[in-house]
Amino acid sequence: MSSSPSLEILVREAEGFTVWNGPPFTNGQPTLKLERVSCSNTKFSVDGSKLMAMKSDGVISIYDATSLTEVRSFTIANVTAAELSPCGTYLQTFQKPTTPQEKNVSIWNTETGDLAHSHYQKSITKASWPSIRFCPDESSACRLATNEVQFFDPKDFSKGITSRIRVPGIAAFELSKTPASHVAVFVPESKGSPGSVQIFGCGEELQSQPSARRSFFRCSSVQFSWNHGSTGLLVVVQSDVDKTNQSYYGETKLHYLTIDGTHEGLVPLRKEGPVHDVQWSFSGSEFAVVYGFMPACVTIFDKNCKPLMELGEGPYNTLRWNPKGRVLCVAGFGNLPGDMAFWDVVNKKQLGSNKAEWSVTSEWSPDGRYFLTASTAPRRQIDNGMKIFNYDGKRYYKKMFERLYQAEWKPESPERFGDISELIKSVESLKLGEGKSQGQGSAQKKTIAPNPIAQKPAAYRPPHAKHAAAVQAELLGISTTGEMSKNALKNKKKRENKKAAAAAAAASRSNNA
Repeated sequence: MSSSPSLEILVREAEGFTVWNGPPFTNGQPTLKLERVSCSNTKFSVDGSKLMAMKSDGVISIYDATSLTEVRSFTIANVTAAELSPCGTYLQTFQKPTTPQEKNVSIWNTETGDLAHSHYQKSITKASWPSIRFCPDESSACRLATNEVQFFDPKDFSKGITSRIRVPGIAAFELSKTPASHVAVFVPESKGSPGSVQIFGCGEELQSQPSARRSFFRCSSVQFSWNHGSTGLLVVVQSDVDKTNQSYYGETKLHYLTIDGTHEGLVPLRKEGPVHDVQWSFSGSEFAVVYGFMPACVTIFDKNCKPLMELGEGPYNTLRWNPKGRVLCVAGFGNLPGDMAFWDVVNKKQLGSNKAEWSVTSEWSPDGRYFLTASTAPRRQIDNGMKIFNYDGKRYYKKMFERLYQAEWKPESPERFGDISELIKSVESLKLGEGKSQGQGSAQKKTIAPNPIAQKPAAYRPPHAKHAAAVQAELLGISTTGEMSKNALKNKKKRENKKAAAAAAAASRSNNA
């Protein structure tokens, strides 16, 4: 499509970050769109409109991601974490607090540079940052507080807290995707009471009672996964102890809840063992799960939890749907060897496979045609590098680095790109043609091995007899198969010749007499 935007790749090394023009590359090599900029961290907004770079001395620069020009700079003392809102409207920062009442979490407007909101937070973890969460279109924003979820108006933070959902004991929450109509909350088990996951509507009139609920014992943490369209929620429930003693890492179960409460239950997995990964397709109408003790199983389910397709077993723990929802990459990264299988889910067949060892991150390009894997520091201190593969698994590009910290695509809306179904058809017809020509050529060259003659089974001989036979063979020069060795044949011929010569001499003597 002529109107499709070009792909771009952000690459961050020890000295800073650069932006490359993405594939297709001219002469097989990428070109630079932005020269190196010194920084300690970078991140795009979810929609790809802004780029944030944390620099030295508390300086945070905001770039327009299209022109790559700096539009705003903030200098914030003691800043330890920063995050852009999904549409790049706000920058959220966390500073080390010096006093207990200092408002150390700040929301800044990236256009004006004004402070929109601030509050106190003692510390941050991976689960508690960013402190204020936005839905993808920034129509809703909320934060976790003691025993409640607090909601704000993202267009006007000066209103303060606009509504609350009271949930005693709440430990985690997750806003649904667009539309941001619901929020999922998790309450761990306590004093003999089971843990629970509940779904609440975000509208004020819907916040008093959950629309769906699921309770369970043996639950220490959860991972939420909302579908696109905000109709269903997958919950991976983790317990620290596996009651079957089969896994050192505890036990995981996969639950599924719909916002209307019509479905609340376990996803029917056909193999025992952990849930390694679960991913919704971009349509939100099916999801894939990789699960079970190795070799792991891969199954695609519809939104009613009915299995649609089995993708077999293998050393897998990672799933990546391409943005068009047609191709699924099933891979084994982290502590697995890096095997990748690329599946055309629509036609239910494998497009190809490859290997990307030591990969730490992996993601599809926004147009769904390329798959990027990266081996990055600090997870890996050696063999840092990135690889780009075509959607059928063929390697397109590879580059190694002394130290690579980040390699990722600039986000773009998948709707801005054409569909790849026509491309898949043309590649398949090409493969078919290649397969035929290869088959014909190899048929002419390939020799068929003759069928082995069936041998009569030998009589049983005890081990000591076999050993005696071997010694005898060594001494007499007879092979263990019953045939004579070369030396034995030579000696036999000599003896026969000697005998023949002796017989001839005796005959000659008798004639002379």
